[in-house]
Amino acid sequence: MKHFSFFASFVLITFLSLGQTKTETLKIIWPEENKWKIGSTQEDDKQRMVEYIPGNETIDKWTIIGTMLTIKGVTGVSVDVAMNLMFEQAKQAAIKPTLTFIESNDTAKHAWILFKIETSKFMNDPNPESQLYYIIQGEISLYSNFVAIKEKTLSKEFVTRWSNVFKASELVSQ
Repeated sequence: MKHFSFFASFVLITFLSLGQTKTETLKIIWPEENKWKIGSTQEDDKQRMVEYIPGNETIDKWTIIGTMLTIKGVTGVSVDVAMNLMFEQAKQAAIKPTLTFIESNDTAKHAWILFKIETSKFMNDPNPESQLYYIIQGEISLYSNFVAIKEKTLSKEFVTRWSNVFKASELVSQ
């Protein structure tokens, strides 16, 4: 009877573990002085997007915004390719955007890249916007994150500060 009990327990544990899926998230510690809040969130079976804005601003009127995009199930994508895809999207919406590579590590356990896209105006909006991107390839998803301000260019101080924030992020698996 002990053998049957052990075998039944083993089968039950195996069955339950097969029903569980591995999850992964990117944890970014957003600087406290902005008192960030979620401005919007959207999710479907392919992606999840969360936009963070300062606590005293709205999603329609912000001075700085942080965006986290999880592209579910996407693995094995070169971070250089992901950077170029982001720039192609910018070229479709902005007038003469510029792409500047900052830093990458494609030999790390989780390859990542930092770059910025700056533009003085968009086709449907005369306001400038510049973004600092951090893309990292996870085990089960691709993470594309950026922080944006309504300026034509990003200062060296801004890039340094936010590069440090992004590089301090952590992929958490469960």
